[in-house]
Amino acid sequence: MTTIHNLQASQIQTGDKLPEFALPITARLVVSAAIATQDFQDVHHDKAAAQEKGTPDIFMNILTTNGFVGRYLTDWAGPGSRIKKIRFNLGAPNYPGDTMIMSGEVKELSEENGLTLVHVEFRGKNGMGNHVSGSAIVQLADKGASK
Repeated sequence: MTTIHNLQASQIQTGDKLPEFALPITARLVVSAAIATQDFQDVHHDKAAAQEKGTPDIFMNILTTNGFVGRYLTDWAGPGSRIKKIRFNLGAPNYPGDTMIMSGEVKELSEENGLTLVHVEFRGKNGMGNHVSGSAIVQLADKGASK
């Protein structure tokens, strides 16, 4: 779903749906992202330890979820966009072997200091339900930003 240009306000309206993004959840993704975010909790890399704690497998950590939400929003809005505010709740864990489908909707457009702000609601759903759901304010690139 990578955008190679900066989205402009004239291309968006309230109610627009963001393109879906499918993220296959693999053990390699869960472990490498936990290590990359310096989260060494055993439930993110050791299946036996995770099972001892009552979960069927290792699972994705919060920092990784936040990173993929940010990627989803900025891939859609373009490389010059910035996330100004984000709020989300976690739900069903992301376990290896599942796929998280990210989706979103434009709820409002506003302006601040001559820049367009897009208010988006998003969710990432896996086979068990919503893994993540929330809202964000994304600042679009300045109209003079290069493509």
